[in-house]
Amino acid sequence: MKSLIITSLMLTVSLAGCIYYTPAKQPQDYFYLNQNKNISNIGKVALLELENQTNQPRISQKITNAMFQALQKKQAFSLKTITRQSSNFQSLQLNKDDYSLKKLLAIKDKLNCNAVLFGSVTEYTPYPHMTVGLKLKLLDLNDGQLIWACEQIWDAADKSTEKRIEKYFCENIRSDLTPLHEELMAVSPIEFIKFVTYEVAQTLKN
Repeated sequence: MKSLIITSLMLTVSLAGCIYYTPAKQPQDYFYLNQNKNISNIGKVALLELENQTNQPRISQKITNAMFQALQKKQAFSLKTITRQSSNFQSLQLNKDDYSLKKLLAIKDKLNCNAVLFGSVTEYTPYPHMTVGLKLKLLDLNDGQLIWACEQIWDAADKSTEKRIEKYFCENIRSDLTPLHEELMAVSPIEFIKFVTYEVAQTLKN
């Protein structure tokens, strides 16, 4: 009995940074998911490098890369990234928001994929607190239908976001770290972007 009590106490101490968080649910009104489309049946998806609508250079590249990694972990479909400097991006004029059915079929043939994921970084501020704004769409290249869409601003100072960061930290990183590490993650651009793209990827489910 004594050893059982000691083991329980050690476990409590090791998880002290996580067991006391108050879970906060991810908001459900910032994304759309077409219930007539099965995400797992999409197959190949081309992720176009996001448009940068902020005054922070290279932030779209960083978020696109983080998005790729988060979606890869989700394993919902096969994924490849098309950068804005690539010949395919330029030749298909993917910088123009013109996705007629004819153009979608041309993209499908050229990029050898079944759907295209594109969008923009609408907001990014590293201080006085981290904010990231994204606007994303996933289009079926066969019929032009919208499969999924997301539009949201993540603010590290928002109480609900803070709770979700804490939950993400405990479930996906380490459970034996102190709350101080959670605070550092909230102000670290790299870690905050990972959190944002993780949440985006979690919405891609039927």
